[in-house]
Amino acid sequence: MKLDPDAAKVLEALAARPSLDTLSPAQAREVYAAGRAASTAAPTPVEIVRDLALPGPAGPIPARLYRPAPEAAGPLPTLVFFHGGGWVIGNLDSHDGLCRRLAAGSGCQVIAIDYRMGPEHRFPAAVEDAVAAARAVHAQAAELGADPARLAVGGDSAGGNLSAVVALTFRDAGGPALRWQMLIYPATDFAMATPSQAEFATGHFLTADLQRWFHAHYLDEADKADWRASPARAASLAGLPPAFVLTASHDPLRDEGEAYAARLAAEGVRAEVWRVPGQIHGFMPLDALIAAAPRAAAVLAKRLRDEMSD
Repeated sequence: MKLDPDAAKVLEALAARPSLDTLSPAQAREVYAAGRAASTAAPTPVEIVRDLALPGPAGPIPARLYRPAPEAAGPLPTLVFFHGGGWVIGNLDSHDGLCRRLAAGSGCQVIAIDYRMGPEHRFPAAVEDAVAAARAVHAQAAELGADPARLAVGGDSAGGNLSAVVALTFRDAGGPALRWQMLIYPATDFAMATPSQAEFATGHFLTADLQRWFHAHYLDEADKADWRASPARAASLAGLPPAFVLTASHDPLRDEGEAYAARLAAEGVRAEVWRVPGQIHGFMPLDALIAAAPRAAAVLAKRLRDEMSD
């Protein structure tokens, strides 16, 4: 399978710049933010964009609410969204464009969460914030205009990882009930032992060295076996909400995402996999550079609408 020409151009541009793993976390955040500003299309209009603060274990958790078209009145089905960035980089702004597309295309509300990250706040801080934020959305559903019976979790990469962990946590705690999981090229196992990890260890943005850089800033070696870090290592995946797992053909995380979906299905959970051909890890927010990104967002928005409708 050939690399998409748009993705190839992105990789060519990235090759001319210092890799993030050669920078400090502060420098990497600046470079990543600048890249997002240059690679994101004009914002998709939605009715309301409002910054929030949700209660968390270490203080208020920044969040951002996206409410779609004016005709979307009353309590809305709501996606709690966690951004990617290796648990080290990224924020509400880096994934603003994707959240807008999901809200506008689905008619659902999206609430994006800006969880604590490493190295300042190491594992399990991000997990604790993700769980607390999703609980708060359920608890404050009336205030937020959310339908508490129609909540989903979703995110890309590290955010897909956190979404899976939130779903497992809620299952084990007896709720709140989730309607669906949207797992976009999720990280599910820190072992880095799949064929796709070997195949795309270099030259495709999320290199093996960059992954190790993220991991070192996020958690200790002993933490990697914890299911809250590697949800694929949970003892059971039975009883989880249905999942849609998007993977990218040229992504080192491809195989672990697809293996997670296969295990969900084997344990009785409805799970669907869509491998986007020719794409690299992290392509979804690059809608100004990769034509497949807005098309994929439209597919996700339709799936969200369908899954959240009564």
